[in-house]
Amino acid sequence: MKIITFNELRRIKNQLPEGSTHVIADKLNLSVQTVRNYFGGTNYDAGENMGLHIEPGPDGGYVTLDDTKILDMALEILSDSEKK
Repeated sequence: MKIITFNELRRIKNQLPEGSTHVIADKLNLSVQTVRNYFGGTNYDAGENMGLHIEPGPDGGYVTLDDTKILDMALEILSDSEKK
């Protein structure tokens, strides 16, 4: 479990190279929309909620992530892209 602000979660998503949500979805055997929902999307007809809970607060509110696999992969992708 991890707590992060909503705006920080969106910043991470917005910094990802193009196609990263597809890479994460493929590696974790999830739909792309489920990965998008993890980063604040709300299309639950096409994807699932992956344990994202938003509470009101500063910087867009506080997000409690039950599972950090998607976030960890996103941070790894960002780290790898910075090295190139």
